[in-house]
Amino acid sequence: MVLQLEEVSLRRDGKWILQNVNWKIEKGDHWVLFGLNGAGKTAILNLLNAEYFPTKGKVNVLGKEFGKTYLGEKLRRLIGFVSSSIQQKFYQVDNAFEIVLSGGFASIGLYETPTDEMREKAISLLKEMGCIDYANRNYGTLSQGEKQRVLIARALMADPALLILDEPTNGLDFIAREHLLESIEKIANKPDAPTIIYVTHHVEEILPVFNKTILLKAGQVFRAGNTDEMISSEILSQFFDLPVDVNWKNSRPSLSKLQMVEK
Repeated sequence: MVLQLEEVSLRRDGKWILQNVNWKIEKGDHWVLFGLNGAGKTAILNLLNAEYFPTKGKVNVLGKEFGKTYLGEKLRRLIGFVSSSIQQKFYQVDNAFEIVLSGGFASIGLYETPTDEMREKAISLLKEMGCIDYANRNYGTLSQGEKQRVLIARALMADPALLILDEPTNGLDFIAREHLLESIEKIANKPDAPTIIYVTHHVEEILPVFNKTILLKAGQVFRAGNTDEMISSEILSQFFDLPVDVNWKNSRPSLSKLQMVEK
């Protein structure tokens, strides 16, 4: 078991942000966490990163129950996290190579001397993510897509058991988005791949490797299960309270609104 949320509810500032969330992730599955803005996706991610603790219920990640077990640095390194909030924390003058290396220490900035083995691994990851050509460029000069690639490489430095990608294609044009998705798909298809949670509100970003999907709506689980069943015209029309049509092509879905015919 990689992750288990049992009847999890979260109250912040007098408001229930999550209510009775149940979610179980087993090793070998890759999940999409799908929901519109304000659905509670960020709240769940904050729980998984132990920034929040549930008001009710249990959060168990990689065999550790949050709130009852000392998480420790070792466990935190087993959770790779890439998000726009983290992207803003890095030093603009550090180069891409240094950013990736810092992932081996789970630090913002490089304060320890990396081993030769760590340097070799960082170079390998930079190549794997297509970032080696700008390894020596300052982080602050990189484009949004380049930064995301570097941060994914950084997250992989500690060989995480769980990799969380929070809206990783935000701000990318179509070409940059597809190139990044291609890299993510390669990571997911590796035999030693971490379990991936891909957070999005764009149906067209759902790759074939994401075999499971959880639909989050207004802080509650709307449905969860196999992606090809969850991402369907019938279920998403109920989810959006709007008639929509889901079209699958090359194992990727696209979404369009159905035109209502006046009687």
